[in-house]
Amino acid sequence: MDDETKNQMEMVNAGISRRSAFALAGKLGLGAAGLASGLAGAGLAGGISAARAADSSPGLPKKPYKFHFVCHVTLDQFFTPTVYGIQDACAAFGCSYQWTGSQKNVVSEMVSAMQTAIAQKSDGIAVCLVDPTAFDAATDMAAQAGIPVVAFNADVPVGSPNKRLSYVGQPLYQSGYNSALKWLKLIPKGGHVMLSIGVPGSLNTQPRLDGYIQAIKDSNSGVTYDVVNTGPDPATEISRVESYYLSHKTVNGLFGTGGSDTYACGFVSNKYGLVKAGGAVAGFDLFPQTLDFIKAGDVNFTTDQQAYLQGFLPVQQMYLYKLSGGLVGPANSDTSQAYVTKDNVDAYVGKSRFEGRSDVEPT
Repeated sequence: MDDETKNQMEMVNAGISRRSAFALAGKLGLGAAGLASGLAGAGLAGGISAARAADSSPGLPKKPYKFHFVCHVTLDQFFTPTVYGIQDACAAFGCSYQWTGSQKNVVSEMVSAMQTAIAQKSDGIAVCLVDPTAFDAATDMAAQAGIPVVAFNADVPVGSPNKRLSYVGQPLYQSGYNSALKWLKLIPKGGHVMLSIGVPGSLNTQPRLDGYIQAIKDSNSGVTYDVVNTGPDPATEISRVESYYLSHKTVNGLFGTGGSDTYACGFVSNKYGLVKAGGAVAGFDLFPQTLDFIKAGDVNFTTDQQAYLQGFLPVQQMYLYKLSGGLVGPANSDTSQAYVTKDNVDAYVGKSRFEGRSDVEPT
């Protein structure tokens, strides 16, 4: 061992910490094994294993951050697994949350909920950005206060000046387009279909409808369509879909863009035998009733957008952003596009917290 290294070993004997010794070894070009050998004569070799154990990460710390989730339909059963995802992430990271917003897609109520969260010095806000511009000012206010804002379930258009940091959810236009490509195979050339939307213009469903329409145009199949505004109320949605069907009994398909209007299409199909007579019904989300209709052969398929992840991932992203002082920034997260059909529906109908059908915590 050269003189310089011997001098450094003397410093270790003089009381330098084990962690500093390892850092020093790196500067000298010594590996851990080399350092252990060099320390053996100093009686410190036995401490090397302990040092390694002390340097191993104990895991992420739990922090009492409070996050606000601003939803456009707070009581909608679609978001039950989302809330479970929020709860599970908060339990993992030591955080808490408040579920707020509007019961019936009233944007002004959502903006007010964001402003309240900012006034309460929220540690992070996750919001369904269902309007292209209405949330811009509140998001700016949050950014100026150092509060991260993450979009979930619905996002502003590409190129928007909105300062949200990320989007967690499906690419909605593409999901609508891809779904339409799947159900167009079930429609005869020159057939006619109904496309439903709960709230026209709302950014959680309008992009899907736009995707449907573009896919029809690109298919060159001669398929024609009507768009029915079913409203945000499930009871109203059933009556409007049923009224349309009764006045268009030769329609070849009913296709929803959200959870409750897809259920309404399935309800009508079940009542009047549309799919069993050769028609087609499809849409989005995993309402238990829709899954039952798939099992019964009254709905061809529905599209899963992983509602649980739309709660879990925003908490994770906001937690890491706060913990790292902004060094770990939120990232856009595609929560998938899986199709539930009669072939795989049994995997979805059991008791599962991840699908919102059980309040039992995962083990």
